[in-house]
Amino acid sequence: MGFIKELWVFLRARKKLWLAPIIIVMVMLGGLLILAQGSVLAPFIYTLF
Repeated sequence: MGFIKELWVFLRARKKLWLAPIIIVMVMLGGLLILAQGSVLAPFIYTLF
C-alpha cells in the first residue's frame, strides 16, 4: 500500500491527476487478463480486444 500512497502524493504534487484514470484502467485491464488467463472465459475476453 505504500507504493499506491507514494504514487498518489507524486500525482498531486506534480499536478498530474489526469493520469490517475489512465493508470486505474490499465491496472483493471491487466487484472482482467491475468484472471482470465486460465479460465474458460479467456477466448471470449480476448475477442473483445
